[in-house]
Amino acid sequence: MKKCSSLTAIFLFAICPLFIQGQPIELLFTGDNNGDHVLLDSIYLKNLTHGGDTMLYAPDTSFILLYVGLNEAPANQVDLLSISNNYPNPALDHTAFDVFLGKSGSLDINVCNQLGKQVAHFQSWVRNGTHHFSFVPGGENVYFVTVAAHGINKTIKVLSISDEKRDCEINYLRNQFTDYDFKAMSLGDFTFEPGDHLLMVGYAEPGESGMLDSPEATTTYTFQYATNIPCIGVQTVDYEGQLYHTIQILSQCWMKENLNVGTMISAPQAQLDNNIIEKYCMENNPDECIRYGGVYQWDELMQYSHEEGTQGICPEGWHVASDEDWKVLEGAVDSHYGIGDAIWDKMDTRGYNAGTNLKSTSGWYSGGNGTDAFGFTSISGGYYYMGIGWAGGALLSTYYTSASIVTGSLLKPVHRNLSWMWTQISRNVDLKEHARPIRCIKNVN
Repeated sequence: MKKCSSLTAIFLFAICPLFIQGQPIELLFTGDNNGDHVLLDSIYLKNLTHGGDTMLYAPDTSFILLYVGLNEAPANQVDLLSISNNYPNPALDHTAFDVFLGKSGSLDINVCNQLGKQVAHFQSWVRNGTHHFSFVPGGENVYFVTVAAHGINKTIKVLSISDEKRDCEINYLRNQFTDYDFKAMSLGDFTFEPGDHLLMVGYAEPGESGMLDSPEATTTYTFQYATNIPCIGVQTVDYEGQLYHTIQILSQCWMKENLNVGTMISAPQAQLDNNIIEKYCMENNPDECIRYGGVYQWDELMQYSHEEGTQGICPEGWHVASDEDWKVLEGAVDSHYGIGDAIWDKMDTRGYNAGTNLKSTSGWYSGGNGTDAFGFTSISGGYYYMGIGWAGGALLSTYYTSASIVTGSLLKPVHRNLSWMWTQISRNVDLKEHARPIRCIKNVN
């Protein structure tokens, strides 16, 4: 079930990659329900690029996390001890730095002023990995922070622009990193580098909402809890002479119709890399493109890129829905398995009733209609199987994603099938020469 204990909190997360120079990347999160502010309970982060995930909870007002992945040495440092440059530098009320130990042992940190007088000290036994500290300067302009472990000393110079007369302090931020039992994950399982592809799920009183992005700079993310309405701010899209409606499904904005762009050619004539977008229409009938959208070979819809999440033949600001986009959608609409559940990573038929909730309420074979509970309106129509012909008809709807898997020497695109027989959704791969419809999804930022 998708319930999460309710806290009242607003989140501010700062995620700092391993020893990155300059300011840390800040990911700021808030919640919204069609213009009404939503207070977030907690946030689940999963690194889809390098693995690892974590659940973050907030205290009563805000939560600040300076994050460096544990148990990884800096890329340019493989010895027993290293210290990062502090950030920010110069410091005002505080600055942060990171210490890496190649093996567990006693760590000693001394802070001295320009006269060599010790103004702050820390000493403790710590385990191997990366550890996070903050330093609160007094009224002087220059300090030297020296770390010592395993007979090695390393020093950095800290500049301060604070004129406040106070005692200097070293604070070990590790005590902020409580191990949480939610989803049996802890903060130590999560590492991040700029550009990593993240799954982010926000939990609040209305339920859960998820999104995907690859942050490379400070970014504010708004978890949207409205659903089954036109996308907020983008109700329609006029693209290549056709008007498409949009549908907001929590934090995702989808086109409500299958894409129908390009010049029709008759199957089995191959779609070519010739600077012309080419499409098939079901049963080689132009009227079917109006009803069901175009049917595309994978290379054509990707515009001959193999990059997951590429724009392909979608409008500017949109992209061909990826495998991960579909997983988020499936978790959002399924009543038993939530966003990020491991079941969505499986192949073949998965979930409980995501298919029923996405299928249209009419047009399916033998009573196989859906509830269209979220306004996605997946209509039946089928696909073109190269070498055999048209298949599916009123029995299924099928969609290519922008993802692919190499099996043997063949690159096979990942697709989704919704069937009149299933309440679930099937995830499979097939030869890219076969042709299927697609849905476009709006970029997050």
